[in-house]
Amino acid sequence: MLKLTQTFDIKKDVISSISAIEETVRSQGCGGVADTRILNVERDGGVVYHWRGATGTTRIGKYDPHTKQNKLLFTFDKQVCICSCSLNKEETLLAVSLIQSTQGGEERFKPVSKFLTLLIEIHPFNNTRVLKAVDCRVKVQFLYPHSSRSAVLESHLLLAAEDGYVDQFHIPLVKQEGYRVVVRSPEHLARDRVVDEACWLQWDSGPQRLFYLSGREKYLLKCVQFFPDRNFETVFELSLELPSNSFTSVRFVNFGHDHFQEQEDQGLKLVVFTDRTERTMCVCYSHPLNGYKDSAYTIAFVHRGFSKTFTVALTHTATPADALSLRTVFIHLGYYIVVYLAGHFLHLINCRQQDLLCHSLFLSGADAHVDGLGAGRVVASTWDRRVLDWQAGRMYDGDLSHAFLLKLLSPARPQAQRLAALHCMLVHLGPDPDLEQKIIEWISDSVMSFDAFDQIQEFILASLYRICYQQSLSLDTVLPYSSVFEKKELPVALTAIPGVKCTPELLAQPIIKGKARNLQGYWEELQWIIERMRYFEAVPNPRYRTSQMRSDWTQLQAALNSEKKRSCNDLRNLEENTKKVLSMVDTWRLDKRVVPLFQEEDLPQRMLVGLMVDKLREHLNRHLPRLGKKKIDMLALNYVAKLLELVRHMLESVWLKLNLGPSVVCLKEQGSPKDWLMFHVMCRILEATQGLCLPLPPGYSTLLTVLGMRCLPRHTFLQYVDHGFLKLTEPFVSRLMTDLDNSDGNEELKFSVLKRLPECLKQRVWQLWDHPVSSACISREYVRALLEKYTKSTGSVQLDKDKTCFRPEFLPLAYLASVLSDMEKHAPDPFQEQENVDARFVEETALKQTLIKLGLEDK
Repeated sequence: MLKLTQTFDIKKDVISSISAIEETVRSQGCGGVADTRILNVERDGGVVYHWRGATGTTRIGKYDPHTKQNKLLFTFDKQVCICSCSLNKEETLLAVSLIQSTQGGEERFKPVSKFLTLLIEIHPFNNTRVLKAVDCRVKVQFLYPHSSRSAVLESHLLLAAEDGYVDQFHIPLVKQEGYRVVVRSPEHLARDRVVDEACWLQWDSGPQRLFYLSGREKYLLKCVQFFPDRNFETVFELSLELPSNSFTSVRFVNFGHDHFQEQEDQGLKLVVFTDRTERTMCVCYSHPLNGYKDSAYTIAFVHRGFSKTFTVALTHTATPADALSLRTVFIHLGYYIVVYLAGHFLHLINCRQQDLLCHSLFLSGADAHVDGLGAGRVVASTWDRRVLDWQAGRMYDGDLSHAFLLKLLSPARPQAQRLAALHCMLVHLGPDPDLEQKIIEWISDSVMSFDAFDQIQEFILASLYRICYQQSLSLDTVLPYSSVFEKKELPVALTAIPGVKCTPELLAQPIIKGKARNLQGYWEELQWIIERMRYFEAVPNPRYRTSQMRSDWTQLQAALNSEKKRSCNDLRNLEENTKKVLSMVDTWRLDKRVVPLFQEEDLPQRMLVGLMVDKLREHLNRHLPRLGKKKIDMLALNYVAKLLELVRHMLESVWLKLNLGPSVVCLKEQGSPKDWLMFHVMCRILEATQGLCLPLPPGYSTLLTVLGMRCLPRHTFLQYVDHGFLKLTEPFVSRLMTDLDNSDGNEELKFSVLKRLPECLKQRVWQLWDHPVSSACISREYVRALLEKYTKSTGSVQLDKDKTCFRPEFLPLAYLASVLSDMEKHAPDPFQEQENVDARFVEETALKQTLIKLGLEDK
C-alpha cells in the first residue's frame, strides 16, 4: 500500500561521478572504490556522502538534487572511519566526526580509539582544526537559518556528544581577496551550552528544532527552537510515561547515519513528528519485544491530548535470532503515520481523527509488504516526509498507492478496511479528479448501503470535510467527517480490529513557552489548538451533526403549509441564505448543464438550504468565534454550496458513464436498463441525504420522479408518490399532461395524479390538459371567479324563490346568463384575464351542468 518513489540512489547518482574522480588520480580505473555511504542529508536536500578511494584515501562529496551534480568536498590522505558529517549552507565549512586509531609504544595504555571532531575549511585552503577530542561519539550538524542577507559572515554548528550534552559553536567568517572565505579567530570560537544532559536527541533540519529527553526514571521531552539571529530557546516541554531505563546509551535521530548504530538493541525506539501544514505533533515509540509474540507501539497525539498504545499479535512467533529484523519503522505522511514491521503488519494511523479505529487502516500478511523496505532495514523518516534507507543508500518520497486503496473497496474486504480506505482517498489524497471519478463509479456499482456505513453519506461528508478543512484547519474539530457518528449504536465491525488491542490514555498537559518572544507560526498554532482542545473537552457535542436540525426542519415544513408562511420573517431570512448559496453555484447555467435538472421553485428544498446555512453559521459562531463573523458566514455558505455541487457532480459522473441523453426526460417511452440504474442511484442519493437531513439541488425531485415514471409500473409509481418518496412537482405534472395522449390508461394515470395534487397546483395544471373534464373544471373555475368579482362589486343578488323550484345553492342557467350579460355590458373583453376560455363553451357547459343537476340527462 505504501508507494515509495525513489529520488536518490547512491549507486546510480554517485558511483559514475566517483569513478571519474578516481580515474584522475589512478590510471588503472576505479576498482578501488568501496564503502560508499550516505553521511547526512542537509536542509536544502543536498546529500553528503563518503567513499574509500582507489589510492587508500577517504573522500567526502555532495550530491545536489536540483542540478543532479556531484561535488568533491574534501579528501583524507588515508582511510578513516567517519561517524558524522555536516556541510554549512554556504559550502565553505565541513564538520567531521571520526574515529582515530592509536596503537603501540607509549600509547598502548590509552584507549584503542578516540573520536575527533574536525572543522575543515573547504575553500580555498582546506585548513583543518580540531574542535573536540573525546572518548565518546559526537554528532555534528550545521544550522541552516533562514536569512535575507546575501552574504552570511557566521556559521553555527551543533555538537551532540554521547555523554548527553549539546554545544553550539559560533564560527565567524571573513572574506579575503574577494572570494576566499576563512574562519576568523579559529582559536577563540564562541560556544553555548544548549543541553546539559539528555538520553535521546532528535534533530529536525527543516524547522531547525532539537528535541531531547531528559531524566532516567521520569522522562521530560523538551524542544529547543533555533532562530536566525543565533539565539535559541526551549519552547516546549511534555512529560512522558516511558519504561524506566529505556535508553542504555544516548540515541541520535536524524543526525545523519552512523553504521555503528545499525546493530542497536531492541530497546525503545522514539521519534517525534511535527507538521506545519497539519499543525500536528505526534510522539511515536516502540516498546521492547515481549516474548517475541507481539509488538507494541504508542502514538502520543500531543495536539489531541491523549495517546494510544497498540499491541499487535505477530503473524508468526519470532525467535531471539530474529530480534535484529524486528525493527518497527515509523514513517510520516502528514495526515497519517505509517507503522511498519516488515513481514508482519502495516498500520496507517490517522493523526487527525482518532475517535474510531475504523478511520485508520490496519493491514497484515501480503497486504502489508512494502517494496524496498525489507526486514531489518535501518530506515528514517525526515521532517519533509522523505524516507531514507541508510544501508542501501537510497532516498524515497513516500505516498499511498491509489490503486491498492481502490482494491480495498472490493466486497471481499472487511467493512472497516473499506471505510478506512474510502476515507483515506477522499480526505488525504484528494483532490484528484481521476480518483474521485473511480470512487463514484464504485458507489454506482454497489449502490446498496453496507451494514456498518452508508458509502454515499461517507462520500459527501468526507469530501466536504476535505474541501473546508483545506480552507481553515480550525474546522477539523467542528465539522462532520464521517456518517457513522449519526448512528445510535456503532457497529462492532467499526470499533475493533481483529488481532489488535488498543489502550488509550490521557497525556500530561504540555507546556509551550516563549510568550515573551511572541512566538509565531507552528508553535503559536499548536498552542491555540491545545487550548481549543481543553475547551472542547468541556463542551458536549462540539462536532456539527446535520441530523440535529431535523426537528427544526419539521417545524419549518409545518410553517410552509400554513396560511401565515408569507409573513414569517424567518422564512425570508432563509430565502436570502438560499439565494446566496445558489449564486455561488455557477454550474446551474443551461449552457454547462449535463444532467437536465429543471429550474422549478422547489420551496421545501430552498428552505432546507437556507436552514442548513443558518444552523451551521450558528454552530461555528458558538465554537469558533476567533474566525470572525465575515469568514464564518462565507464558510457556511460555501459548505452548503459545495454540498449541492457534490450531488450534481455525482449525478453528472453517473450520467456520462451511462451515456444518457435528453430522451430520458420523455414520458412516452419506458425506461431502459441504464435508466433503471440512474433511477436506482438517485434513489440511494435521496435516501442518504434524507438520513442526514441534507438539501438537494433544485430540480432533483422532478428528475427523479420522471425517471420513476419511466422505470416503475404505474401502480408502484403511485405508491412511491403516496409514501412521499417521489414528489409530484409542477414541471413533472406539466410534462405528464403534454407528453402522454388521452388513451384509457393514460387518462386513468392522469386522474390518479391530479387527485393527489394540492388545489393550488391542480388549478394551474388543468389548462395544460386538452380534455373535456379539464375544460369543465376550467369553465367552473372561471364562472366562480367571475361571480365572486360580480358579487363584490354589485352586492349579492337575491333569488326569487317563488319563480323557481331549484334549491337555493344551485345556480340556474337563467341566473348565470343574466350575470354574464350584465358583465359583458361593463367589460369589453371579459375573458382577458383567462387564457383559452370560450364564452360559448362556458354557456354550453353551464347548460349541461344544469340539466344534470335537474336530472333531465344522464351523466
